[in-house]
Amino acid sequence: MNKKENFAGKQFTWPISRKLLFLVLEDKVSDVFVCELVWERLFYIREKNTNDWISSELTSAYWSGKFVKAPQIISERIASVHLTRSIPKDYKQGLKNFLNFKGYKINELYPRRTRRATAVNWLICWSIENNCFSNENSVIPIPSSTPVDPAKGHFGDPEIK
Repeated sequence: MNKKENFAGKQFTWPISRKLLFLVLEDKVSDVFVCELVWERLFYIREKNTNDWISSELTSAYWSGKFVKAPQIISERIASVHLTRSIPKDYKQGLKNFLNFKGYKINELYPRRTRRATAVNWLICWSIENNCFSNENSVIPIPSSTPVDPAKGHFGDPEIK
């Protein structure tokens, strides 16, 4: 993961806070939103003309070598696998240790939910390693309703592969 000195002055759209992470786990923000949280911290940048997210000079070689365009972390299994692999061993239990998250019930398990949990775990690790965790809980997006079909996600989310 990139260290803070590599991105001093970089502004992120949303600060990472417990409340924001729980919105992700509770499925109250879209998969697209979750991807953008991760992409910004992997230092992918949005191209103005195409709205694609592409690697930048700050994107690590690990990510830019595998994904020139930002990968769909939630809808594509391989991207989620790479995100999981990039979490250091000491942070593998971040959901439990940092958020006291007990996990999903068996009937709540869908690939997109487990991939969202992976994204949250990665965001916890990234925030701790880079000393960027926010205690400011007032800066969060307006929560949406949970999806009608939790296996498919929110309106506008990419299809799960």
